[in-house]
Amino acid sequence: MTDRDTGGTGGTGGTSGTSGTGGMSGGGRWTVAGALLLAAMVALQVASGLSERPSAYTTAIVLVLAASAACFTAARAGWRAAATALGGAVVIGYLAELAGVNTGFPFGAYHYTGLLQPQAAGVPLAVALAWGGMGLAAHAVAAAITAPGPARIAVGAVAMTAWDLFLDPQMLRMGLWVWHDPGPYRDVPLTNFAGWLLVSALIMVLFERLLPEPGRALLALYTTMAVMETLAFAAVFRPTDPLVAACGGLAMGGLAATAWIRTRTTRRSPAWQQ
Repeated sequence: MTDRDTGGTGGTGGTSGTSGTGGMSGGGRWTVAGALLLAAMVALQVASGLSERPSAYTTAIVLVLAASAACFTAARAGWRAAATALGGAVVIGYLAELAGVNTGFPFGAYHYTGLLQPQAAGVPLAVALAWGGMGLAAHAVAAAITAPGPARIAVGAVAMTAWDLFLDPQMLRMGLWVWHDPGPYRDVPLTNFAGWLLVSALIMVLFERLLPEPGRALLALYTTMAVMETLAFAAVFRPTDPLVAACGGLAMGGLAATAWIRTRTTRRSPAWQQ
């Protein structure tokens, strides 16, 4: 069994090994921190859904989401690997968004408004961070469903893109960005989803190279996001949007359910996780 399989080398360089100063392992502390941050994200999501200015919460939600995902990843891989993976995904996401707002590739022609700050060259930094944080959760879904290889890259890209069935309609409602050529899905063009699949696949390749098998905590993060977004569009947002609730809920919920079934049908992990 390699270090990549076990999530660390057992040394002191930020891995998930046992601490010599207390009863809880380093990985356990990262997991607790991730769970607390996940609870904070839920609270912020609720406050945002009830607020007359939900955009005021967006950056904070993304920060807490990414921090939670990073902590859960650090519990398995160590903080250095987690920071490298998150940082790499943020760079990929930022460069994709920068290309998008300047050329229209790979998502289609759009631009960000000034509501979401801070921005760098017209791209909100929170958007780039969201690629990393939610990308880690999508990777966990793919790892639970498939063995390492091209299929896992594809499933991870689909799991990430499924989130955008919620994200784009919600952010358009808030006026955070504008599509120049509106499309058929709540004004979102189909090219956007093709772009998401491409960029998400690149992020999954990065994670596969840098990270060990993720644990269930990241899967719980993905599931939490799926449930909250479905409920928000179905019952909280005004006006409600049953179409988005159904499309996003079936896509994210179906993937999350499949992942949980694959991890819980037997008491032992799938062969590729051993």
